[in-house]
Amino acid sequence: MIKAILIDDEVHCLDTLNMLIADYCPEVEVIEQCASAKKGVLAIEKHKPGIVFLDIEMPVMNGFEMLEYFKDIPFAVIFTTSYDQYAIKAIRFSALDYLLKPIDPKELILAVRKAAAQKTAPTTEQFLMLIDQIKNKKTGFMKIAVPTLQGFELISLEQILRCEADDNYTHFYLTTRAHITACRSLKEIEEQLRDFESFVRVHHSYLVNMNEISKYVKGEGGYLIMSDGSTVDVSRSRKEMLLKKLQPNRY
Repeated sequence: MIKAILIDDEVHCLDTLNMLIADYCPEVEVIEQCASAKKGVLAIEKHKPGIVFLDIEMPVMNGFEMLEYFKDIPFAVIFTTSYDQYAIKAIRFSALDYLLKPIDPKELILAVRKAAAQKTAPTTEQFLMLIDQIKNKKTGFMKIAVPTLQGFELISLEQILRCEADDNYTHFYLTTRAHITACRSLKEIEEQLRDFESFVRVHHSYLVNMNEISKYVKGEGGYLIMSDGSTVDVSRSRKEMLLKKLQPNRY
């Protein structure tokens, strides 16, 4: 069983989430529900949970401020929030998980499975990156956190050349010639990068950084030659979208 703590200042949200977990996630045991971040800190120190479901918007101390209380965070965090575009973007780039209220049972199941499958807890650097983005309201996200089998890698966006699908894994090829394997599907990586316009899905197996495209070669779908000399196939269904991005003045 995975021990979990729920933290939310709205009691009806706590009760609803507790019922959803009981109905759809039998592997999770809710050991305490906390109606404030302060109570949440005490519960975490007492029970040492595997997962914390943490509301972002709370009075006195919000979810991000609560995380700053901990020097180390040896538990998975699943944020729960109403729609907040900036906060969600920051969470996504940090490779952390979130659930939108009202919570969809299918999304809850996926979030719990991901948390259970992750062999190491999120790094302190991930949370520091997230909190820094939130506190300073930076408009540019310069790094993303990439989950690997060993933990997490923080990668500069400008270093990402292309990403290649490998079943439920994704291979990152960097401009430094380094190669990193992420334990996330390409679809999940695409979601993480969707707010960054330079990254485009050109094939069911490939996502590329448009800044690193050297040449497009025509064909049924055609293919790209990247700055490192590698080639990337373009699917027929994504060809027109790619050409519009490469030549916006012609469309």
